[in-house]
This record gives sequence, C-alpha cells and structure tokens, in this order.
Amino acid sequence: MTAQGAAGEWVLLSYRLPREPSTPRIAVWRKLRRLGVAQLSDGLVALPAGPRTREQLEWVAEEVTDGGGSAAIWLATPATRAQEDQLAQAMAAARAAEYQAVIGAAAEAAAGDPAARGPAVRRLRNELRGIQRRDYFPPADRDQAQAALQELAAPGSDSARPAQRGRAGRSARTAARAARQALEEPA
Repeated sequence: MTAQGAAGEWVLLSYRLPREPSTPRIAVWRKLRRLGVAQLSDGLVALPAGPRTREQLEWVAEEVTDGGGSAAIWLATPATRAQEDQLAQAMAAARAAEYQAVIGAAAEAAAGDPAARGPAVRRLRNELRGIQRRDYFPPADRDQAQAALQELAAPGSDSARPAQRGRAGRSARTAARAARQALEEPA
C-alpha cells in the first residue's frame, strides 16, 4: 500500500530537540505537519520512502541539528503488512479530515457573499494543493474536495456572473464602437 519507493519501505526521521528555546521545536513540528508525516512515537516520524520524501526529511534533520538537537534518517520496512496498512490508513484518515474541511469551507463560501467567493476560491485552491502535496494515500474525499472547489469556481456560479457580465458588456461596447467608427469613416 505504499505510494512510492520500494514496496513496504519507509523513510524515518528520529530527532531530539532541546525544550528551550522553543522556536526551533515549533518550526520543526510545523514543517513535519506540512509534510504529512506519520507520528510513530515522540521524536520518530515516517513517510513512504522515495527520493522526494527522503530529501524533505533530510532538510528537516538539518534544521534540527542547526537548532541544537540531534537527528538521524533511517530506511525501514514494517515487520508485518498489517502494521504498514495501519500506518497508511492513519495517514489517509488525516488527509480525509483535511479534505472534509475544504469541502465545508467551499459550501460556506457558496452560501455566503458572492463578492467574497473569488478570494475564497483562491485560498481554497492553495489549501487543496498543500493537502495534495502531503497526500500519499489519497482517500475518496480528495475527489469530493476537488469537485466542491470546481463547483464553487464554475462559470455558472454567482461568483463568476458579475465578471462575465462585465466582460460581455465591454465586448459589446467595443463591437458597437467599432461599428460606429466604420460607418463614420469615409469609404
């Protein structure tokens, strides 16, 4: 059930940071969260093995050592297929919750002020891209979130109508102006 790399292979980061100052610890925690790691235990996280995930964890390991801590990168294989499936399911469930939040935000934006939909679409697209970058085992919620966002941004939605009317009005005015000029010019 691994997304990349050899079947069953995972890249692990084992790290330890001093409690004070807390800024490096918080920065590392946020980066690991953005990467979508599976937390195996305190100071031990995992991602499906692959060149990209290994490089990402190597960067975090470097940040840990720069912050006065210690870090090690490991390649490992779970002892049983059930352990790997459990890890993958936990990661998929975490992403599913994030996709559900995007679906809810898209529904709120659709029901809200039409003028606020454009910024909401941009924000939700960025959020969706971020989730997809850390989605190693895509749940069905991924497609639902994409569909909700497409529906919100669709030309038929109320948010697109004012822009379309504005463009249509400008093209009609431009065409009428060109027709008047053609009639007024001597042949």
